[in-house]
Amino acid sequence: MSAPADALRSLAAQFREEGTPISPHVVEAPARPRLGELAAAGPRGAQAPGEYAFVVEAVREGYLLHYGEPRLLAGHDPDLGLLAGDYLYALGLDRLALLGDTDAVSVLSELIGRCAQLHADGRAAEVEPLWTAAAHRIAGR
Repeated sequence: MSAPADALRSLAAQFREEGTPISPHVVEAPARPRLGELAAAGPRGAQAPGEYAFVVEAVREGYLLHYGEPRLLAGHDPDLGLLAGDYLYALGLDRLALLGDTDAVSVLSELIGRCAQLHADGRAAEVEPLWTAAAHRIAGR
């Protein structure tokens, strides 16, 4: 796996290479993988920092496809975006589970559920701080 700073580029490359209906909609991310870098910088990510950054950014992109503006896709149908978001949730959690970090899987799973609940309750403004807190928890801080 590449460096944490390359997490979004790696995710975009994987999307392109998979040759799925979403592949033609992949664009380069305009931002750094801030949350992935944060999660990778802690003691938990020391053995696989690029992988930790990748999984956090995959789950984050899944969330953005469901509730916000994705960084890696443009010009896609909304239904396709929801499916891609679900795929990214599963991809991130699966790769984290392969690392054997069930605590971090739990952190991200709880985060996904909490974000969905807050959006359903009309409290979307409370979501962003949860992402930063989750990245710190995954980092082991």
